[in-house]
Amino acid sequence: MTQGDKRKAFTIYLYLGALFITSLVVSNLIFQKFFHWYPFGDVTVFGAPLFELSVGILPYPITFLITDLISEIYGQKKANQVVTAGIFASFFSMGIILLAVYSDAIPSSPVDNETFTKVFGLSPLGVLASMLAYLAAQYIDITIYHFWKRITEGRMLWLRNNFSTFSSQFIDTLTVITLLCLFGVLPWDKFYGLLISGFIFKIIIALFDTPFLYLLVYLMRKRFNLKIGEEISLD
Repeated sequence: MTQGDKRKAFTIYLYLGALFITSLVVSNLIFQKFFHWYPFGDVTVFGAPLFELSVGILPYPITFLITDLISEIYGQKKANQVVTAGIFASFFSMGIILLAVYSDAIPSSPVDNETFTKVFGLSPLGVLASMLAYLAAQYIDITIYHFWKRITEGRMLWLRNNFSTFSSQFIDTLTVITLLCLFGVLPWDKFYGLLISGFIFKIIIALFDTPFLYLLVYLMRKRFNLKIGEEISLD
């Protein structure tokens, strides 16, 4: 690979990392708003509406698509680095928000203290639960992805994409809902409904993102003349 190609590959990696971190931070900023998705009508599970979801779930699956793409093209080490950077960015953004919450608004401020705190006054326990679930899910996703990549010798992209995402998304959903219930942020009677709704929604999204992963991997391999299973080294 020429130096020009290496610089281009590094630039693409930086943009993918930026998209990953943005999706992650935004999902933590907006998670307090809930909506009801009706793909199968008004269905209930364990007494709770199916697909009663936080809007924070909308950008979150993008992070798994990006880590799978980085894993495929740049390798496990670079994927783990992006995940670690995402953790740092999330806690840093939460710190800024807490500082803003405790800064007293002036009388002429378009947004008063009460409104700002209601929208951005994130529960520390809720954020901690989300971050712990995210950390476990992303590292597990990358590990399982590369396990199947080795087993299949770089073939069957759909298998490692979906198997890794299904496993990690279940762990993510189970961990965050369990911790939120244990911390008292959510009532236990919503546990099963939120678990099933969240996991099924994430599976649907994972299935839909598989063609996009194939397209992006194809374009990257064509641009950098990569063989199946070959990775770009940025070190």
